[in-house]
Amino acid sequence: MRVALDTNRYVDLCKGVDETVQLLEVAEAVILPFVVLGELRAGFAHGRRQAENERTLRRFLLKEGVRVLFADEQTTHHYAAVFRQLRKQGTPIPTNDMWLAALVLQHNLVLHARDRHFDELPQIVRV
Repeated sequence: MRVALDTNRYVDLCKGVDETVQLLEVAEAVILPFVVLGELRAGFAHGRRQAENERTLRRFLLKEGVRVLFADEQTTHHYAAVFRQLRKQGTPIPTNDMWLAALVLQHNLVLHARDRHFDELPQIVRV
């Protein structure tokens, strides 16, 4: 299974939350979408342990099976479809999470996130 991590689940991993740790131990690949990377670094910049958090993130990114996933032109088509669906449903979600959803759908990933608003996108497989 190829798992895309949301920001809150990366934090869970760093805190040693069993559910997340165990899931990632058996994952074939762990994907950190670019928007998650941006959210993490924004949080680091706002906190008091920026250098320590950045070192921890860099170590994580160097692990075998972990990679950052960036958007491309095809991602924008998935983003537009997610945007249209949510607008029709009247269930908007944060912009960064629409990008995350678009990447998950484009690359057939399983999403590991705590946010309930992803329930508005039943086509996304979640763990």
